[in-house]
Amino acid sequence: MLRAVPPLRKNAVVTGGGCGYDAVLLVSFGGPEGPEEVMSFLRRVTAQRPIPAGRLAEVAAHYGHFGGVSPINAENRALLALLRDRLDLPVYWGNRNSPPFLLDALREMRADGVRRALGYVTSGYGSYPGCRQYREDIAAAQQALGAGAPEVHKLRAFYNHPLFVRPLASAVDAALSRLPAEFRRDAHLLCTAHSIPLEMARTSPYVPQVRETARLVAAATRREQRLSVAWQSRSGPSTAPWLEPDVSDALDALAAAGTRAVVVAPIGFVADHMEVVYDLDMVALPQARRRGLLVERAATAGAAQADLVAALTDERTRPGAPKPALGVRGPAHDGCPVGCCPAPGRPISVPGAGPAVR
Repeated sequence: MLRAVPPLRKNAVVTGGGCGYDAVLLVSFGGPEGPEEVMSFLRRVTAQRPIPAGRLAEVAAHYGHFGGVSPINAENRALLALLRDRLDLPVYWGNRNSPPFLLDALREMRADGVRRALGYVTSGYGSYPGCRQYREDIAAAQQALGAGAPEVHKLRAFYNHPLFVRPLASAVDAALSRLPAEFRRDAHLLCTAHSIPLEMARTSPYVPQVRETARLVAAATRREQRLSVAWQSRSGPSTAPWLEPDVSDALDALAAAGTRAVVVAPIGFVADHMEVVYDLDMVALPQARRRGLLVERAATAGAAQADLVAALTDERTRPGAPKPALGVRGPAHDGCPVGCCPAPGRPISVPGAGPAVR
């Protein structure tokens, strides 16, 4: 059972207070919004990796099924509107790989007189791509902007926050209800998250955090004995080992073992990305149905993030506010340690970044 966490009323967040924060920055991955933007977007995403041109063309074709538009920016616009209605602090938005870019967001913040902001990164887990890389991106934007660039303090990882786990569990229950009644009780829960290289996984808390979220969702939906975790959307060269099993292989194994029905819950994604609407909805799930499985996909948290961001902002701006966390791991730290979640072969931090990002 999930502990009750009362929703914050509108405008419940203290405006800075003694903590001195004067804005919130929504930080996300970004995505193309038309066919003409797809290749430039993918080149930015893969700028530091030797990805063959043929592979980029293959991924670009995935976006073609959706008119060259990723769902993520629309999801973020909806979240931004909710946050601006909900918080007393002004809310800005900056992406890593597409407009509005982080540099543009920080420039707007500086023009508005923002000096010290809280950053909500749309990733609930600690890893290089899900945490440290965003911090490096913010630091690089601050350096490019120069004098007067606002400080940005990242809100804590929220993988075990009740207001993250609760909407995921509700989405699983909704997916279970779409299965034929006679298959619901024994339906398997397969939780998925983005695969990362094993070497990167060893230097971060990513895997245990994802597994803990899966365990908490399973407990809330009475699936503890019918739970497994798989990884998806691998994007690296085949020569380097990545987290396994892949979601399609996991679904094949469940079918081979006689499982009749499965709910796939993409708990690694806070909103619909191309990895959800293409890799799951158009590839993995149809393949599983061809194997005879009854499969439903649970929704991502989506707009429910607004309650989560409000609660995380409240605990950083109101002295003595509680930091709720489910399970036994406790709340994540507010400030990341200097050497956490490094990427193999990359420097620990952006040179000269100083204390402006943490």
